[in-house]
Amino acid sequence: MKKLINDPNDIVTEMLDGFVAAYPNAVRRVPDTTVIVRKDSPVENKVGLISGGGSGHEPAHAGFVGHGMLDAAVAGEVFTSPTPDQVFEAIKAVDSGAGVLLVIKNYTGDVMNFEMAAELAEAEGIKVDHVVVNDDVAVEDSSFTTGRRGVAGTVFVHKIAGALAAEGASLEEVKAVAEKVIHNVKTMGMALKPCIMPASGEPGFELAEDEMEIGIGIHGEPGSETKKMASANEIVDELMEHVLPELELSGSDEVAVMVNGMGATPAMELYVLNKRVQEQLSEKGIGVHETFVGDYMTALEMAGFSITLLKVDDELKKLLDAPSKAPAFLK
Repeated sequence: MKKLINDPNDIVTEMLDGFVAAYPNAVRRVPDTTVIVRKDSPVENKVGLISGGGSGHEPAHAGFVGHGMLDAAVAGEVFTSPTPDQVFEAIKAVDSGAGVLLVIKNYTGDVMNFEMAAELAEAEGIKVDHVVVNDDVAVEDSSFTTGRRGVAGTVFVHKIAGALAAEGASLEEVKAVAEKVIHNVKTMGMALKPCIMPASGEPGFELAEDEMEIGIGIHGEPGSETKKMASANEIVDELMEHVLPELELSGSDEVAVMVNGMGATPAMELYVLNKRVQEQLSEKGIGVHETFVGDYMTALEMAGFSITLLKVDDELKKLLDAPSKAPAFLK
């Protein structure tokens, strides 16, 4: 195993310190926690928006902390949910009295720990609500979750809910638009190579040189099917065959597209894949409002990608286009 790390036990702390050192004018770390917050938190009269999860998904989630997106991100150990007390510290750090919304990816540990943190906060008089993102169409149940997993579509929830919160909307309004995004966003991914866990040095699954894994998640876990390697166009076509029917799109509909790298896929290849995604949508008469290509929700150094489609209306387009100062989503 070759990784540019020091002690695997220190990797999350050193990563967070390095992130703050890169953006000292935008974010700060809550002392003695794994919480990254906006430097100006709490923002007066604004709903606080928090997300997080295990480390290893960078730039998620700290990269999406900033005006127009998240107020705080909570990091767990690699592919491990943050503890309830860490999430509770994030809630206290961003609460301005307008309430706090937790954006949780649908993994058993995340759901349990974020909900426990919400109970701790409510006991202290802080108004807290939450949404659970389940955009993955590949796997209904896995070793990590009951129901569908939350994957790269979570970034669209951060962006759109964050934009509405920045306008001064109520907690109920911010939750409603987050749920609207969750209902209209679908994702599916694949891998050419697994990632290697820093602590163990072991891959999450094995693939022969001529094999690929279809339907992977973001924790290094195997997907729904191992298949022989195919061309970029053939892989896109297969993923789109699963994603498109879920949205029940018609010729008058528009989507936002995200072609998300899993950590070790060159930008060159992501753009090749995006070309085919755009061709598919054009052939079906589906309009594309905006496209995002790059690493947004990764799995360490996994080689692969995911396709996310968000069905948009005028409200979602306006919020998606709103400015953001988050380091990983500057607009």
